[in-house]
Amino acid sequence: MQALLLLQGRPQITAAQLAEELEVSVPTARRDLEALAMAGVPIYPTRGRGGGWRLIGGARTDLTGLTEGEVISLLVGITQSAGASQERIAAVRKLVRAMPEPFREGAQRVAAATVRDAPWGVVDDDAAPAAVAALQRAIAGRRQVRFHYDGSRGHVEVETVPLIVGSRGARWYLLAAPALAGVEHADDSRLRTYRADRIGDLQVLALHGQAPEGFDAPDAWARMVERVEGMRGSVRAVVRVEPWALKALTGRFGAQARQLDDAPDAGGDLRPLVEVRAHRVDALAEQLAGWTGAAEVTGPPEVRAALRELGERIARQYRADSPGVAASVLIR
Repeated sequence: MQALLLLQGRPQITAAQLAEELEVSVPTARRDLEALAMAGVPIYPTRGRGGGWRLIGGARTDLTGLTEGEVISLLVGITQSAGASQERIAAVRKLVRAMPEPFREGAQRVAAATVRDAPWGVVDDDAAPAAVAALQRAIAGRRQVRFHYDGSRGHVEVETVPLIVGSRGARWYLLAAPALAGVEHADDSRLRTYRADRIGDLQVLALHGQAPEGFDAPDAWARMVERVEGMRGSVRAVVRVEPWALKALTGRFGAQARQLDDAPDAGGDLRPLVEVRAHRVDALAEQLAGWTGAAEVTGPPEVRAALRELGERIARQYRADSPGVAASVLIR
């Protein structure tokens, strides 16, 4: 079947080319081609220099019955699925290579412009926002988009050129260039990041749009992640962690955790020291509250105070609901 897909997307293919694409030996590739011919598939070999195997009537795109829209939809579904195992990556690569020629360029753009990145914390929900699929189709067709965005500056209308759609954990982001005339020469520093779950009323426009000149997708995505990490990690706390919980806590905070030197404190406490970060004091306190039995916040004072306030609030709420139950959060 893979050999047939490759044949339908090209004027012709040699056994050596098929072997390289399918990562098999040349004799195996030749046997696959001969088996297709014997099964009644309308292919024939041509001899001599420039020869190879061809479909009668030239390359055809209707042997699978897939339309271009169906091809893009299939690839969109694959790229949105979590768990990028080596088998999945290999399958996407082979699928793109096997696309009929008219479909291949857009499919390659979707595959190259979709990122499933290392998670921030635990991911339970693999469902991508509705805007993600439309953005991927816009990327496939090199189209600009218009949407309403609910951001830090309020509700605004945006026209832009989508370049990368990617996820960090359960959250999806769009990295985009300004929708300007001659956008291919836009300064890379003008790229903007949008959360996909805050995008609404998305329209794919007929206007052409492409990446800035010299655009490096992996580098641009890495710099975007670094910026977001910086915003997420502006508040820090130092925590003494029970050794048995060290791996779990650092895994939960991911890139926002860093183990410090394991020097004991003045009282000889040998528990490992970990620095954790978040974007706000209250957010960091909420994340650390669940680790009270395994970790102790040593500083700064504002994080300890936020934890104490959170514990008192929880105690008041549940004391009112269940008078016989006492709740407390210990902050040493």
